[in-house]
Amino acid sequence: MERLIVTRPAPEAAAWVDVLRGHGWPAQALPLIYIAPPEDEHDLATLEHWRRHWMQADAILFVSGAAVTHFFAHAEAPVGAPLRTRFWAPGPGTARLLEKAIAPWGLGAERIDSPPLDAAQFDSEHLWPVVAPQVDQGRLVLIVRGSSGHGPRAQDATGVAGAGRDWLIQQCLAAGAQVQGCVAYARRSPPLSTLDHDLLAAACGPHSAWLFSSSEALIPLQAQRPAAGWAQATAIVTHPRIAAAARLAGFDRIVPTRPALDDVMRTLESGWPRP
Repeated sequence: MERLIVTRPAPEAAAWVDVLRGHGWPAQALPLIYIAPPEDEHDLATLEHWRRHWMQADAILFVSGAAVTHFFAHAEAPVGAPLRTRFWAPGPGTARLLEKAIAPWGLGAERIDSPPLDAAQFDSEHLWPVVAPQVDQGRLVLIVRGSSGHGPRAQDATGVAGAGRDWLIQQCLAAGAQVQGCVAYARRSPPLSTLDHDLLAAACGPHSAWLFSSSEALIPLQAQRPAAGWAQATAIVTHPRIAAAARLAGFDRIVPTRPALDDVMRTLESGWPRP
């Protein structure tokens, strides 16, 4: 392996690169998702409503760390009656950010629900068995998510989109809960510099590996090079849905890994000699 391209949003990509380089891997950051505040007026109004009234929800699912960061940047502190709200996280990274976000209000990690650390995946499907006992008739579940800059996604009556989340939403609705959604951030394709384009051209060969933690990171690659351009490179993917997207983008060699950085390093060590 001559290069390992980390496509996570900045500054996450830079932090991952520092750790990977510290362990001897030739990591380079190329953030292919730009996180920005939402622009749609309806999304902004809905977000501001829930930032003021989030304590009315029985449970809040934060789909990512970005959802936590952007929602709580201007959320109001809870006041009045004892708080009943539970906080749901699909993985340990989001759970850690949640713990930091609610700590100033005297709320602890015991209010956070997430899949066990030994779960096969960190996603909505593995979160559901943990939170299902909380969901019954009349409960209100709020989904805090991002929007895509790559065109509209299919949405159900709740206004919430997302492949894994669709399934969880259906489970909540089937149990009699109400589901509402709000957009806390927008995902965009970042502008690419000349150096970025040079890296794209250099990293499509057999000695390059790309680390994808989101299917959306594959969209700029497809826009820059035809599918055949990625056949020789390796895609390291953190979820089966990302694997399917990488295959459609033209990657022939796809290596699955659990999403935590320690798991990624174990995958690297089992698949490549350390440079």
